[in-house]
Amino acid sequence: MRLASLLAVLVLSVAAAQPQVAAAQPAVPLAIDYAVEGTASYDPAVPTPGEVLGFTIGERHTRPEEVVRYVEAVAAASPRVEVGFHGETYEGRRLVHAVVSSPANLARIGEIQAQNVRLSEAPGSVSDAELARMPAVVYQGYSVHGDEATGTEAALVYLYHLAAGQGGVAELLDDAVVLIDPMLNPDGRDRFVDWANGNRGGVVVADDQDREHNQPWPRGRTNHYLFDLNRDWLPTELAESRGRMAWWHTWRPQVSTDHHEMGGEATFFFQPGIPSRNNPNTPQTTLDLTADIADYHAAELDRIGSLYYSRESFDDFYYGKGSTYPDVNGAVGILFEQASSRALEVETEQNGLLTYAFGVRNQLATSVSTLRAAVALRERLLRNARDFYRDGLDDGAYVIALDRRRTRAQALAQALQRSRVRVYRSAREVEVAGRRVPAGEALVVPLDQPQGRLVRAAMERTLEYGDSLFYDVSTWTFPLAYGADVAEVDRAGGLAGEPVEVAFDGGRLVGGAARTAYLVRWDRYFAPRTLRRLQDAGVRVRLATSPFSAAAGGVARDFEAGTLVVPVQNAGAPADSVHAIVRRAVAEDHVEAFALASGYTPTGNDLGSREWPVLRPARVALLAGPGASPYGAGEAWHLLSERFGQRVSLLEPEDVGRADLDRYTVLVMADGSYAPIDSAATARVEAWVRDGGTLVATEGGARWAARAGLLGAEPRPAPPDSTDYLYADRDAARGAQAVGGSIFDVALDPTHPLAYGYGDRVAVFKGDAALFEPGEGGAGVDVGVFTDEPVLSGYISGRNLERLPGAAALKARRVGRGGVALLDFDPAFRAFWRGTDGLLLNAVYLGGAF
Repeated sequence: MRLASLLAVLVLSVAAAQPQVAAAQPAVPLAIDYAVEGTASYDPAVPTPGEVLGFTIGERHTRPEEVVRYVEAVAAASPRVEVGFHGETYEGRRLVHAVVSSPANLARIGEIQAQNVRLSEAPGSVSDAELARMPAVVYQGYSVHGDEATGTEAALVYLYHLAAGQGGVAELLDDAVVLIDPMLNPDGRDRFVDWANGNRGGVVVADDQDREHNQPWPRGRTNHYLFDLNRDWLPTELAESRGRMAWWHTWRPQVSTDHHEMGGEATFFFQPGIPSRNNPNTPQTTLDLTADIADYHAAELDRIGSLYYSRESFDDFYYGKGSTYPDVNGAVGILFEQASSRALEVETEQNGLLTYAFGVRNQLATSVSTLRAAVALRERLLRNARDFYRDGLDDGAYVIALDRRRTRAQALAQALQRSRVRVYRSAREVEVAGRRVPAGEALVVPLDQPQGRLVRAAMERTLEYGDSLFYDVSTWTFPLAYGADVAEVDRAGGLAGEPVEVAFDGGRLVGGAARTAYLVRWDRYFAPRTLRRLQDAGVRVRLATSPFSAAAGGVARDFEAGTLVVPVQNAGAPADSVHAIVRRAVAEDHVEAFALASGYTPTGNDLGSREWPVLRPARVALLAGPGASPYGAGEAWHLLSERFGQRVSLLEPEDVGRADLDRYTVLVMADGSYAPIDSAATARVEAWVRDGGTLVATEGGARWAARAGLLGAEPRPAPPDSTDYLYADRDAARGAQAVGGSIFDVALDPTHPLAYGYGDRVAVFKGDAALFEPGEGGAGVDVGVFTDEPVLSGYISGRNLERLPGAAALKARRVGRGGVALLDFDPAFRAFWRGTDGLLLNAVYLGGAF
């Protein structure tokens, strides 16, 4: 059956099943009829998607460049629409949005925007009478996961409806400003759409074994660096998130929606989620509004006969998602999940033939119901936003020390400021982490500010929970994640000085131009980038593997193991180049460098010590492909390439056995199963390590290395699940025995190169129950072990907690002339776990030194 004929049949069958839709009512231009109640006609001056793109929405998958083209075309034709761009992706695609309202509202849109911002910045100045005259601001975001594509299609049809609809649409837009973000992840969408459109013939195939239905690794869900952008709303460490959130915060909407897809055997979900899993920082008024808005979704889906559910499967706990972040910003966040066909159609057991166009129609229907709800509940929503900021004040503050771990502390403050948190320089001396920090050397984040609730939610440690099941992580405590020293004070009176826009600084060069060598401390975040700069220029850099003292700037100073020794003469590069690179590193990497006139040290080894090795340049290969976790591989790739400027070769796991591994000094295996690596390839990896290579393995990659015999230690088996529960309680009982994505305390051996720059403790993020036994005899060195009281924040079941103390978290082992480094946690979790990503960098850059 031809596609056009099939769609015609579907149109007739759906129309026949919905006699309540008046025949005279026009359908929006969608492959399955959808008539919007109360819309009499559509303005012919506004082009339909088909007139611009050449096909009806739902007939094929729309490409990212076509999305932008249509939004621009509608904005050019309609006085109700303004187009804008709020950033670019890592691949250079524009992030487009549309601002939609009545022409009268758009004529004074700057005034409306400023008035809306006052709800949070000066809530006491906005009276109930003024609220009654204000339009609601509604943000509607679509397809943050690139292969959950129906949302973006619905956004285009919804934009047409708002721009061209006559009758009730105009009345709704008098009372609302709609912010349409039609495509949150263009790079992921491009990856998916190229596959789907490129593997489809002239006849639609519903067979789920067909190539169109089966994307290759890493699929289209993630962005360029393989991150789930729907976990980055709070940290905003990724390019797409930073652009989106900067724009979102210029509006601060009262309703913020997030359109997704789920498995094809489901129906349609809208919030509320599971009530016991709401974040306790979310006000009850927000939860009440979420429930009341749900009535509008139910009514619209009932009108068109679509099945749905709510109050199950999903939760409102982690504030890093698009449906939960709004809840801690005075808004109502709403998640939609449509059963996915992925391809144009698929045969399912529960839903029969599920079509792409049907999914688009449900997403469109709930877009319409959201706007209706926002207008009907407009004054309650505006009052909820105002009262959220007016009533959420506290006298306390968090103090972030800058005298140690400066760059990580500043990165933490910057993350808060991207959520418009106000930060101040400390006006007086304050105690942080058991030491006195001088005035000006700390940042103060008061809770008595508009974003006080968000500050609390980002910074607090949590050990008690009303529910032991989590859709996402159970904790994300920023001070622990960023590895910063932070103190909480009950009263901030007199502590906050001048406001500050936090930027990386603190780099310094002591002693001018060196005659003999520069010393670069390793405890600054970007010190590995400095090492990479020097090695790229051919400079032979030594690593001090023991403490010593030296005179710089006329002052004797102590230096820790891990200090870089950068010679000026016979360095492998001209002296002028060495001087220039060090000056640049001080300015751009914010490191501390000390110029020495002599290589003779008062205490410890001299600078030319035979015990201090010359570090070899890192030539890095990262396994990325089937068998590797896209998330784990992406985290390592982003860290090395984007932040540290390291060239990284991406190798398919199945190609390891035939690849020329001798081109690389470091092989990184992030989380994954690595099933495609057979015994011959495993032997090739082991031979490469014995010849001098460094294998760096995290999480599942570490377990693969253990099974391959490269660690001299086997994973500690997880205990069997308890079976002492009723059949009806099985899922909850099993989930309660898990590790809920939590933060644990690890004791380090600070004398080992893998721990340089860290001291003797570190907080790690771990989301699984796999553990490694501590080393025995010649099995290796346990550089880090979980402490006796390991839980710093988050949920872990009792039986897993019993197993954790003493287990190895960071393990290193010499194998021949090379070595293996194991990290049994996620060191670069979601790009914001800067507190431990340096351990991964130590393994990459210093791994050859142990």
